[in-house]
Amino acid sequence: MKSYVFIKNAVVLTITSLILRTVGIVFRVYMVGIIGSEGIGLYQLIFSVYVLFATFATSGICTAVTRLVADCGENNKNVVKTVMRKAVILTLFVAVISTAIVFFGADYISFNLLKDSRAALALKILSFSLPFMGVSSCIRGYFIARRKTLTPSSVQIFEQIVRITIVVVLLSKFAWMGVTVCAAVVLLGDTVAEISSCFFLYIGYLRDKARLQKGGKAPTGIFKSILKVALPIAGGRYTTTALHTAENLIVPIQLALFTLSSETALSQFGMIKGMAMPILFFPASFLTAMSTMLVPEISEAVAKKNLYRVESATRKAITTTLMASILIASIFLITAPHMGGIIYDSCDVGYIIRMLSPIVPFMYLESVADGILKGLDQQLHSFWYNVIDSLVRIGAIFVFVPRFGLTGFLGVMIISNVFTSSLNCRRLLKVVNMKLDLKNWILKPLFSASIAGIFAYLIQKYLPLGLLPSTIIVISLQIGVFFSVLFMIGGITKESVSEYLPKKLSKTFWQIVK
Repeated sequence: MKSYVFIKNAVVLTITSLILRTVGIVFRVYMVGIIGSEGIGLYQLIFSVYVLFATFATSGICTAVTRLVADCGENNKNVVKTVMRKAVILTLFVAVISTAIVFFGADYISFNLLKDSRAALALKILSFSLPFMGVSSCIRGYFIARRKTLTPSSVQIFEQIVRITIVVVLLSKFAWMGVTVCAAVVLLGDTVAEISSCFFLYIGYLRDKARLQKGGKAPTGIFKSILKVALPIAGGRYTTTALHTAENLIVPIQLALFTLSSETALSQFGMIKGMAMPILFFPASFLTAMSTMLVPEISEAVAKKNLYRVESATRKAITTTLMASILIASIFLITAPHMGGIIYDSCDVGYIIRMLSPIVPFMYLESVADGILKGLDQQLHSFWYNVIDSLVRIGAIFVFVPRFGLTGFLGVMIISNVFTSSLNCRRLLKVVNMKLDLKNWILKPLFSASIAGIFAYLIQKYLPLGLLPSTIIVISLQIGVFFSVLFMIGGITKESVSEYLPKKLSKTFWQIVK
């Protein structure tokens, strides 16, 4: 596929992600104002259990559909129909079982696992979204394989609009009834939004499928092929998600041993998982889009045994990810206190963002490396890395969180992310037969970010403006200084930028720069 088509689809996904994350953060701020950080903590606990069962309903299916449709013929209607029909049957079978377990086991899960009976009603409501989530996952895999991102992106925006509308309307009427009802209302919005998005995705799929060529007969063994791709991914995600869910259930309990208050512990948990982490992941929109689009790209290149294309795509992905994430980490490091005050009116959230800012490059790089490894059929290694990391992480939580509280948990998060990211990147470089380019991937961006960070710190210190105007100015100047220094030391060249753009657009870009 031509590079500008890849960029076009990545741009669509990036814009969508930016819109969704911006609206999501605004919505999260609204929720904090209504239900507080304790309510956000309860929501995160419920959502942790939900993610576990959503993993059973969807894991591996999207990637399997993407790879099979891309490998077997994305324009062959017979292939597409066969893959989609069997993928939907498989995901519905698992999703219906998951729905029954969550609905009928909601009381048990709330009392015995979450240790909070207020979660039961919300879990029962949320269980009905699982089959629709599974079908949506299949259809999104189809559109990714077809390199058509506009339809799923539009539906995601529509889904967020539905979710927010329902929650805002219902919370305005029922917020006085307490955290239990508020949590149920928020998750009712999630459920209705998921059902609505599935319906519109299906309509988009039918329209796009009608344009496909009938082609020859669909190959046999499609169901077996789906399972071959999906099961390793699903098995890995089942295990890692279960471990992550266990971690989320353990953290508030261990924090309570330090704070001597379950309400304070739940509030701190909400600040980390529900308030700080969405901010840290907010700038990763383009990188997430690139990771998603790399799965069919790498898979197709491997199928054609085009090793040069695999290496080139991997090199570009790593270079872009490290360059962007090191800059973003320096921005968070300098402006975190202001961000916490501007967004949540909370110094504590600003402290958490600053503490976690050094692991931003590792979090972003792990996400992109994971996408490439899936395209290379290396998901089994990522699975074992995540399992080892989760087991060590849970053990560390038991040791350090009761003794050091919030600071102890932040330390565990930092060490964990560095460990997992390093293992995934090491495996990726080995499989693609590439060497670590320390100078261009790390040292040059790090030097540029340091200069830009020092400059931004000095400007921020003496800038006599309010929080929001000064923060916008500081971030803008920091970005400008970073790329200026990076360009001067050869971290960015005219040729490297031109690789990502069509010839006409590249020419226009450099005319503007001059």
